[in-house]
Amino acid sequence: MSEHVGGAAETGAAMDYSEHDKTYGGFLAMAKYGTIHIIALLIAMAVFFFTGAGAIVSFLTFVVLAAGISYLMR
Repeated sequence: MSEHVGGAAETGAAMDYSEHDKTYGGFLAMAKYGTIHIIALLIAMAVFFFTGAGAIVSFLTFVVLAAGISYLMR
């Protein structure tokens, strides 16, 4: 059958906490800027579909919103 071993389940190498912190920081940055760009894209799509503005204006809306909000959220 199975044996019951006492102690820690993992006896591997020590954790590299600085690398974990960098990975977590990168994940948070990607989540933040990804959310900003998705919201800007949805607003630009609404401008394109629900107004008579056209594709160029909706693209410029996306660029301005994404850049502006990203700059403000730094």
